[in-house]
Amino acid sequence: MSFERIREKLNILADAAKYDVSCSSSGSKRSNTNKGLGDSSGMGICHSYTEDGRCVSLLKILLTNYCIFDCAYCVTRKSNDIKRAAFKIQEVVDLTINFYRRNYIEGLFLSSGIFKNPDYTMERLVAVAKKLRLEENFNGYIHLKSIPGASDELMREAGLWADRLSVNIEVPTISGLKLLAPDKKHEDFTKPMLKVKTEILQYQAEKKVIKSTPKYAPAGQSTQMIIGATGESDKDIMYSATHYYRKYHMKRVYYSGYVPVAEDNRLPAIGTQVPMLRENRLYQTDWLLRFYGFSVHEILNDKHPNLDVEIDPKLSWALRNLHYFPIDINTADKHLLARVPGLGMKSVSKILKGRKFRKLNWDHLKKIGVALNRAKYFILCDSRYWERRDLQAAQIKGMILQNSQGKFRSTHSAQLSLFN
Repeated sequence: MSFERIREKLNILADAAKYDVSCSSSGSKRSNTNKGLGDSSGMGICHSYTEDGRCVSLLKILLTNYCIFDCAYCVTRKSNDIKRAAFKIQEVVDLTINFYRRNYIEGLFLSSGIFKNPDYTMERLVAVAKKLRLEENFNGYIHLKSIPGASDELMREAGLWADRLSVNIEVPTISGLKLLAPDKKHEDFTKPMLKVKTEILQYQAEKKVIKSTPKYAPAGQSTQMIIGATGESDKDIMYSATHYYRKYHMKRVYYSGYVPVAEDNRLPAIGTQVPMLRENRLYQTDWLLRFYGFSVHEILNDKHPNLDVEIDPKLSWALRNLHYFPIDINTADKHLLARVPGLGMKSVSKILKGRKFRKLNWDHLKKIGVALNRAKYFILCDSRYWERRDLQAAQIKGMILQNSQGKFRSTHSAQLSLFN
């Protein structure tokens, strides 16, 4: 094995993999057995943080950047004049084990361009995971990117060796996919998703009866959408994401701001700013839908098809619905408390516990961790003072923005706090 050639391949294929942002804590529990290598219990990927505060990482590469497709948004499309490379199966296995032994990584995130056909590519991805598990006794985290169009048999086998599977839907709408990737079919993406969902449900049912049932994708499946490559509104994107959560039981939907990589009249020009702020607002909306009890039509609808980039989506909703406020922090139920800007779910839980012993005032709320710079306009507590008075929505928004500081402040006057 030529060290220089392996290093060249690693540089090429690790760089190509950076456009996939589907990275999160694993949610998998594959414990170390028989004195093997690694332990994915509580582990994560891509410099994520586990619940106990540890920062963890993985080897994130493509098996190859050769591809038979010519998707306009993809840096590895066949018409792009770039250096091409491909790893052998054993090379990926050796890299993973050697990097793990040197404490560089705690897992593997493996994707690939499609060469020859989807089944041939998927078979090689599965072979890497299988070799790691059976020959190297590797129990660390493995995330495999499922190849659109791969057979049900290969998808089933992939889930037996990987902790998480994911098929990137890539473009949020069918019309956008036809425009930018006319060689691909929408059903090529959804068919593997449905197979993985079915297998996970079957595993969960069998596990209740037979404890020794082999694990199947214990960390579930995820997908990713490219944001800003086509003209979809935020409403289109979030309705699409909601569909995938509901129908395919996704653990996560990721939103990736489009990075211009090619001159094409169908795409934003090279040099166009990556829509990072929009991407952030979509993640905040996703969080509201999954954990705060909001429905997508409350936040995005025909009247409000796009998110306000200046303020977070919960504050935006509250300013459009001032008739719900103020609410009494000492009597409101959990559902209403979760809708107050500046109140995260941890703060809501502390409020519900604390008010059992006494009525809460501004000092109590501050100690709890409530972001009073926003919340004070929408709540009453054990105090005669109410901050909002007769202010209108535009006035409240202006006062909050004036007193806020966000990480994008240099280019946007926005408060980007994730609900504290």
